[in-house]
Amino acid sequence: MEKRQELYAGKAKSVYRTDDPDRFVMVFRDDTSAFDGQKKEQLSRKGMVNNRFNAFIMEKLEAAGIPTHFEGLLSDTESLVKKLDMIPVECVIRNVSAGSLCRRLGVEEGQTLNPPTFELFLKNDAMHDPMVNESLAVTFGWATDDELAQMKGLTYQVNSVLKNLFEEAGMLLVDYKLEFGRSGGEIVLGDEFSPDGCRIWDKETRKKMDKDRFRQGLGDVIETYEEVGRRLGISFD
Repeated sequence: MEKRQELYAGKAKSVYRTDDPDRFVMVFRDDTSAFDGQKKEQLSRKGMVNNRFNAFIMEKLEAAGIPTHFEGLLSDTESLVKKLDMIPVECVIRNVSAGSLCRRLGVEEGQTLNPPTFELFLKNDAMHDPMVNESLAVTFGWATDDELAQMKGLTYQVNSVLKNLFEEAGMLLVDYKLEFGRSGGEIVLGDEFSPDGCRIWDKETRKKMDKDRFRQGLGDVIETYEEVGRRLGISFD
C-alpha cells in the first residue's frame, strides 16, 4: 500500500490518499489542542498511544458486529482505513453527567444518567460544533431519517460493548463522541475512538483519565492514557 498526498489535516490526525482509491492512511500525530485550538502542545508518544488504542477498540467493536472503517495497523502511528463519505454530524452518548451537559443545564457533575442520553452535534469547528436535532439534520441534507436511525442504533450498540469493557477494567466510560460515514449503502463507524474523544474516570476514585487532564492542566496526560490502555489489555511497548 503506497501512501500518497495528504488529503486532510485535523487537530491531531492527518489522512492520506493511497494507490487504492477506496483506502486511506490515517496518521495519528503528537499534536494536542483544546478550547478550539487556543491551547496547543506536542505530547511525546501521543500519536502512537492513540493509534494503538483506537485499533484495539475498533477490533473489539468489529468482533461485536459493528461495522467500522478500520482495516489494520500499518506502523506505530499509522492505520489503514476504508474511504467513507462522512456524515457531518457527531453522535454523543453520556452515561454520567460531565462537561458541556453540566454547563448547559446547571446539573452536578458525576450523576449517573439512566437511561444514557443521546445527542447530535454539527461537526463545524468555526461554529464550535453546535447541538442540533434529527429534524435539522434531515432538513439541511446532512443525513436521512433512516441514516440517523442507524447511527443512533449503532451508537447504543457501541455503548453496550464499551461501557462493559471499561467497567470490567475498573473505569467509567462517562461520555464519548462517534462519527459515521457511508460505504456501499451501509452506515459505518469512522474517525477514531481514543481518550481524546471521550471521558474516562477511575471507577473508585473518579480520577480523570482522558483529555480533561490536558484541558484542566492536571498533568501526566499520556501516562494516564497508557494506564487506561493497559487496564484494557493494550500493550504500548
